[in-house]
Amino acid sequence: MKEPEISVGILNAPQIHFNLNRRYLAKGESVDGEQTVCFDEGGILWNGNVYRELTFTPLEDDASFSLYDVTIGINFHWERQETQRFTGMLKLVVDEGGITAINILPAEEYLISVISSEMNTTSSTEFLKAHAVISRSWLLAQIEKRKALSKKDNGFFPFIKTETEYIRWYDREDHTIFDVCADDHCQRYQGITKASSRRVEEAVKATRGQVLMYKNAICDARFSKCCGGATEEFGTCWENRQYPYLHAVRDAAGETSLPDLTCEEEAEKWIRSEPDSFCHTHDKNIIRQILNNYDQETTDFYRWKVRYTQAELAELIHSKTKYDYGKILDLIPIERGKSGRICKLKIVGSEKTLIIGKELEIRRTLSPTHLFSSAFVVDKGETTDGVPAWFQLTGAGWGHGVGLCQIGAAVMGEQGFSYNDILLHYYRNAEIRKLY
Repeated sequence: MKEPEISVGILNAPQIHFNLNRRYLAKGESVDGEQTVCFDEGGILWNGNVYRELTFTPLEDDASFSLYDVTIGINFHWERQETQRFTGMLKLVVDEGGITAINILPAEEYLISVISSEMNTTSSTEFLKAHAVISRSWLLAQIEKRKALSKKDNGFFPFIKTETEYIRWYDREDHTIFDVCADDHCQRYQGITKASSRRVEEAVKATRGQVLMYKNAICDARFSKCCGGATEEFGTCWENRQYPYLHAVRDAAGETSLPDLTCEEEAEKWIRSEPDSFCHTHDKNIIRQILNNYDQETTDFYRWKVRYTQAELAELIHSKTKYDYGKILDLIPIERGKSGRICKLKIVGSEKTLIIGKELEIRRTLSPTHLFSSAFVVDKGETTDGVPAWFQLTGAGWGHGVGLCQIGAAVMGEQGFSYNDILLHYYRNAEIRKLY
C-alpha cells in the first residue's frame, strides 16, 4: 500500500481571506501574496471571475499558505479564532451556501501536525508512538468508511425521534467532500501553525504505516481526554453496534475488575468516589504534556461538579432543545453504558417530559458548551411545590470515553509501558500491523 493523501476540511465561510507565502499554481498562473475569495451566485469569485472550484498547488518545496479567522474548539468552552498556516495543496469548493477550504497533504505529514495539535510535544516517546498509531488507524478507517458510504445509500439516520424520545448521535458520516475536518469533531489539526517537535516527527517515523487491526479491518481507534477510570463501549455513544476491540476497560494496572456501572447504585458509588486509575493524576507535568494551554483552562476532569439554579437549568434546556419544559422537576438516568455514562436521560418538566440521548446530545443539552461527560449523578436542592431550587451534577471523566484515554495513556508512558502495551491495554483483541 502506498502512503495516502488526506483531504482536510479547514473552514466554511461566505468569504475566505488567505495569504500564499510562496508561489502557487492556480488556473495556469503563478500567484502569491494576499488573496480573497467570495461566494457569489453559487460560485467562487476570485480576481473578477467566478469558478465552481479553485486549486492552489505549491510550486516551491518550502511553500505554505495562511488562512485567517479559522475557528478552533467549535462549541467548546475555549472556542476562538486564529490564523493558521499549512503546507500542501489548498482546494476551494462550493458547499453549504459558502466556500469550503480544504488542505490536501500526505498522511504522515498530517499525523505530525495532529499529534502536535492534540497535545504538547513533551509527552513520553512511547505515548507519542501510541498516539501516532491510533491517529493513523482512525484516519484510514474513516477514509475506508467514507468510500463505502459513497457507493451505497444505506439508509443511515443518526437519530430516533418519537413522542417520548429523542435519541441522536454525532459521528463523521456527514463529511462528504473531504476525508476529515480540522477540529475536535474529528482530530484537531492546525497545519504548521504550531511548530512540530523532532520527538513527534521521530514517533511518527518510528511507527510509519503502522495501524491497529482486528482480523482484516483497520480499527476505528477512538480516543478521548479522560475516561474517568473506565472506558466506554462504542454503541453507548454512536450507532447500536459493538466492536470487539472497543470493550469497557478498567483503566488500571493488572486485571482490576470493573463494577457493573450500568446499575444505578454501582454508578452512584463509582462516580462519587475517586478510585485509583491511570488517568487519576494531579501531576502537572503529565497534564501539561497532554493539554495545550487552552485545554489547561480545565482543571478538574477526573471528577467534577456543575451546579445550576432552577432558572438557569430551565433556560439552558429550553435554549438547547427549543422545547418549553416549564420548571425542571427531575433529571432521571434511564440507561447507562459500562463506564457509567448515561446514554438515555429523562428530563421531567412541569410542561413537558422527554427522554434524550445519546451521550453527546445529553452533554450538549446540559451545558452552554459541552458537559465534560455524561457519567454523572444528580443532586437536587430544597423543593417548593415540587420544584427543586437547584440541580448539581457530579461527574466523572472528560469526553465520550471510548478507546484510548489520553491522560491514562500518558501516565502509562511515564511509568515505562511500551506503546504496544499502551495500545493493547485500551484496544483489547486488536493487533498492530504495518500497511506501508
